[in-house]
Amino acid sequence: MTYSLDHLERRWRADRALAGYTSGPGATRRAQDAALVRARSARMVVLVEGISDLMALEAVAQRQRRDLQSEGTVVAPVGGAHAFGQHLDRLRNHGIEVRFLVDEAEEEILRRAIAATVDVAAGSDLERLGAYACIQDLEDELIRAVGPSRVEAIIEREGDLVSFRSLQRQPAWRDGDLTAQLRRFMGAGARRKLRYARLLALELDPDQVPRPLDRVLRV
Repeated sequence: MTYSLDHLERRWRADRALAGYTSGPGATRRAQDAALVRARSARMVVLVEGISDLMALEAVAQRQRRDLQSEGTVVAPVGGAHAFGQHLDRLRNHGIEVRFLVDEAEEEILRRAIAATVDVAAGSDLERLGAYACIQDLEDELIRAVGPSRVEAIIEREGDLVSFRSLQRQPAWRDGDLTAQLRRFMGAGARRKLRYARLLALELDPDQVPRPLDRVLRV
């Protein structure tokens, strides 16, 4: 059964999903600054590319009934893979364990950043260096873990099904498979990308968490 939500209800749901997180212009920098302040007393810092990664990892920890703050773990968005290097050396100099969550396409950028601070043999397994890569990207990992049909039901629940159907009718996406269509939909618009990163991660049972998201937080 298909149902629709009015504008105010959709807005309320979107705001609820983003509650406690910064968004809009300069959001990544504000989130980064706040995280790096907390990092001064952390045991481990997980460097991620953006706020959607931060939201997904904190939602995963919530589903696993973990308190990252009490564990001494901070997730810090840095604003893209090219920014990893500028934070890595400083954190390690303070004796803080550093891990990374990165998209598959950015692995070599991260490898070069790590190699600039530690001796890394060519072809080294990045996971041994604390780096975990999402196949394609975060959205792809979450969609596959939750299941495309279930993701579509969540989109309907959140009042976004009409917008998703509109995308599916576009010539560029009409013949795409459902997973590809969902990835495109979730990547269109900063607020949508952020809130669905959290919403999908909250749908996961602890044993459904995608491997890179699980391993990067493992203590």
